[in-house]
Amino acid sequence: MSKMINLKINGQNISVKEGTTVLEAARQAGIRIPTLCYLKDINKLGACRVCVVEVKGARSLVASCVYPVSEGMEVITNSPRVLESRKKTIELLLSDHDKKCLSCVRSGNCELQTLSTELGCDASNFEGEKNEYPLDESTPYLVRDNNKCIMCRRCVAACKEYQSIAVIGANARGFRTHVGSEFSKPLMEVACVGCGQCINVCPTGALRERDEIDEVYAAINDPSKVVIVGTAPSVRVGLGEEFGNPIGTNVEGKMVAALKKLGFDWVFDVNVTADLTILEEGTEFIGRVLNGGKLPMITSCSPGWIKYIEHYYPDYLAHLSSCKSPQQMFGAVCKTYFAEKMGLDPKNIVVVSIMPCTAKKFEKTRPYQNAAGEGIQDIDYALTSRELARFIKRQGIMFNELKDEAFDAPMGIASGAGLIFGATGGVMEAALRTVYEVLEEKELKDLDFKAVRGTKGIKEAVIPVHVKGNLVNVKVAAVSGLANAKVIMEKIKKGEADYHFIEVMACPGGCVNGGGQPIQPADVRNNVEVRKVRASMLYKTDKNMKLRKSHESPVVKELYDTYFVKPGSEKAHHILHTKYVARGK
Repeated sequence: MSKMINLKINGQNISVKEGTTVLEAARQAGIRIPTLCYLKDINKLGACRVCVVEVKGARSLVASCVYPVSEGMEVITNSPRVLESRKKTIELLLSDHDKKCLSCVRSGNCELQTLSTELGCDASNFEGEKNEYPLDESTPYLVRDNNKCIMCRRCVAACKEYQSIAVIGANARGFRTHVGSEFSKPLMEVACVGCGQCINVCPTGALRERDEIDEVYAAINDPSKVVIVGTAPSVRVGLGEEFGNPIGTNVEGKMVAALKKLGFDWVFDVNVTADLTILEEGTEFIGRVLNGGKLPMITSCSPGWIKYIEHYYPDYLAHLSSCKSPQQMFGAVCKTYFAEKMGLDPKNIVVVSIMPCTAKKFEKTRPYQNAAGEGIQDIDYALTSRELARFIKRQGIMFNELKDEAFDAPMGIASGAGLIFGATGGVMEAALRTVYEVLEEKELKDLDFKAVRGTKGIKEAVIPVHVKGNLVNVKVAAVSGLANAKVIMEKIKKGEADYHFIEVMACPGGCVNGGGQPIQPADVRNNVEVRKVRASMLYKTDKNMKLRKSHESPVVKELYDTYFVKPGSEKAHHILHTKYVARGK
C-alpha cells in the first residue's frame, strides 16, 4: 500500500500518494495549473516553466510537473509572483513566434494563444531578433512551420515514445535551437511514416496536415466530374468535437447530411469496404493456415504501419496481408464496379475519402493503387476529420442544426464489424467473427471478442477453432502504437512469436486516435482517455446493430455475386490487393 503524503495547496489540505507531483496533486484537488511542454506519460521536462508554483521554503519557483510532493509541503499556485512569472514566460515565447494568428489553422484551438489571453500578455512586450525558418512542405501529408514552434518538444516525445521512430529532435543550440530531422533533412528524406501523432500533440500551428480542401471544392464545382465521398469508421465519433459536441459523440447522420450539402454526388460509407477487407483478408488467412503459408499474417489496413515495416523490417513484408486498406478498396470499387454499374468513365470520377489519418494522404500516392488503369489513382483526395470540419464551417453549414440523413445506396449498408475497424483490436475482432464461422461451419453466438478490446498497447488471445476437424488454438495479437509494433517485430525476428494472426495499428488506440482527428488540448488529454471514449462509442453502436458480421452484408454479397465472383478470386486480387516496397532507413 502506497504511503500517503499530506500537504496544502492554496490553503487546502489534501492527501496524495507518495511520488505524486505537485501538478498531479493540484489536479486531484480540482486546481488547474497551466502547462505547455508537459504531456502525461511521455513528456515531463519542466522546460517551459509555465507550470511554476511557489513552495514554502524553496529558494525559487519550481516546475510543478516534475516536483514531487513532500510531507507538510505548502504550495501556492496563483500568487502575484507566480502569475507574473508565467506571463513573462509566455511573452518571451511570443517574442520569437510568428503571430499571424488570424490565418493560422490552429487559431481558437492554440494552447499558446489561450494562455496568452488568460494571462493578459502583451505580444509585443519583448521585441527583438526573430528566427525565420522555411516551411517543410516536402511530404504529401504534413507541413512543419518552425516559425510557430515553441520548443516544447512534445512532437519529439510522441515520435520517440509512442512510435519508437525518433526522426525528429532538437537541432542547433541556444537561440537557434529548433526541431528538425537529422542534418536538417526534409521529412520526406527520412524514415517518417506520416502517422501525424506529432500534429496531435503540438500546442500551436507548428505542425499541420497538408490541406486539400480547395482541390476537393474545385472538383465538386467541375460539371465534368462525378465526385464520390466516403467516410472512415472513426470519423463519425470524432468529427462532432469540432462543433462543440462531447468527446466520442456519434454524429454519423449529421455528417452525411453535411457532406450532401457540400455538393458531393454520392455519399458512401467506407465501412462497406472494411467489410470487403474482412472477406479478402479472412480468406487469405484461412488459405495460409490450411496451405502452410507465411505466418503470422499481419494486417495491412494502417498506412503508417505499412510504411514503418517497409522502412524498418523490409525482410518481413511477406508476412503482411496483400489486401489494400479499406480506403484504397473503396476507391478501387468506385472506379471499377460502380463505374461499370453506372456507365461512368473512371477518368471522370473523383473519389474523396474522409479519414482520421494523415498517412492516408501518402497511401493514396503509393504504387499499385490504380485498379481502374494506369494513371487513375484509386483515391484522388484524402481529407482528415479536421479538414472536413473546416470545409463545413467555410461553407456556412450549421452542423448541429442538421437533420440526420443516411448514406447513399449501394455502398451505404455496412456491418458493425466494419464499424469497429476504428478501434485497436477492431480489425482482429471483425476478422474472427467471419473466420470462425467459415472454419467451424456453424454460427458464432457470442460476437464480442473482448480479449482484443481496450487501449492496452499489446493484447493477446487464444481462440480455439476446428480446422479440417482438428482443434487449433489460433493465437492472435492486436497491437497499437509503433513502439509496440517494434516489440512484436523483434519477437518475430528472434523466432519467439508463435502467433497466427496480428493486427497492427500505427496510432496508439487505433484510428479513433489518428493523426487527423480533432485535437484536444493537453489539459484534456492529460485528464481524459480520449481514445477510450471514442472507441467505446464504436463498440456501443456495433452492439446495437442487427448486422454485425462482414460476410452477411448484402452489399458485400452483391459485390461477389455480380462482380468479384468469390473472395480471393483473380479479379478480386487484381482490384483489391496490392504489393509493398522495401525502403531504406
